[in-house]
Amino acid sequence: MPISRDIARSYVRPRAVVAEKLAAGRREDRVLAYVMGACLLLFVAQWPVLARAAHLEDGPPLDARLGGALMGWLMIAPLFFYILAAVIHALAWVFGGKGTWFTARLGLFWTLLATTPLMLLNGLVSGFFGPGAEQMIVGTLVVLGFFWIWINAIIVTEGKEAAGV
Repeated sequence: MPISRDIARSYVRPRAVVAEKLAAGRREDRVLAYVMGACLLLFVAQWPVLARAAHLEDGPPLDARLGGALMGWLMIAPLFFYILAAVIHALAWVFGGKGTWFTARLGLFWTLLATTPLMLLNGLVSGFFGPGAEQMIVGTLVVLGFFWIWINAIIVTEGKEAAGV
């Protein structure tokens, strides 16, 4: 199934989508592609915000801001997300989670990729409208969407069906 359909389905049936990803087997290359694709799209989501800041504020020019964001999103953020997945798995294990380090990464990285459409929308709203009610509404949708998918992903990836992966 195309990844765009899986992303759309993740907002309605996140457990089913994550269970399908788990059933596909242990594919570290796919999980790495999820996190790198998500980070690339999160970098793109920052463009309108950075352009607005470069235009309205004194400080570094747009290309310097973009270079910093590129470094942060494509080199540092994936490492942070790997560490976050490990911490969440360790916490789940303490509370009886049955998943593996791989399933924890899969759940978090898929959640990041699945919420990138909302994050792209948030970047556009932040870039075009700036701080205000619009940004707060879309930002709230991003947070709710992220945690909706991630909590459901944790339930699947740390449940009994994940123990064999």
